[in-house]
Amino acid sequence: MKALKKISTNIKQQADRLAHEGFKQIFSRIDQLGVKKGVDKLGLDKFIEQCAYMAAGSGALSGTGGLITMMAGMPVDVANLITQQFRVTMAVMYYTKGNYKINFNEFMSVVAASMKVEAGVAVAKTAMEAVAEKIMLKFGARAAQRLVPVVGAVIGGTANYLFIKRMAASVKELNGYTKEAIVIQPS
Repeated sequence: MKALKKISTNIKQQADRLAHEGFKQIFSRIDQLGVKKGVDKLGLDKFIEQCAYMAAGSGALSGTGGLITMMAGMPVDVANLITQQFRVTMAVMYYTKGNYKINFNEFMSVVAASMKVEAGVAVAKTAMEAVAEKIMLKFGARAAQRLVPVVGAVIGGTANYLFIKRMAASVKELNGYTKEAIVIQPS
């Protein structure tokens, strides 16, 4: 029982760190103009598909060699999964609103709501922590399955792909997505 409590505490600490530092860092490193150009060139659904495949790739790689690659690859996989989720969220926001410049607080409100987290009126510390904890818990549940080589690659890649596709559907719903949301002129 103590071991389970220690794991839970460790996940909570990692989620807090991710919420305070990681999300803002990942957000600031994403080229919002690049997301806009990708949506303009590929269309929203193909852009989302591309992001889902990129997430699947890191999930597959982290599960390929069992415990060793999982331990080494998990941080990269988590960072890539969050990055792809953020890119998809930005893409949907751009497509439905017509503006690709998004501020961090507005963005995190959409991310939190898309994960069914109570975000409240403003993005608060607790909302970002809840999102981070939910992501960490999802990875913890799959970690044991990824210990088996090859099977772990399939599970990791498929889980990441489905996660991005589900998040895209949730963000689309939140933003009132329709195929005719706006007409985007290629630049």
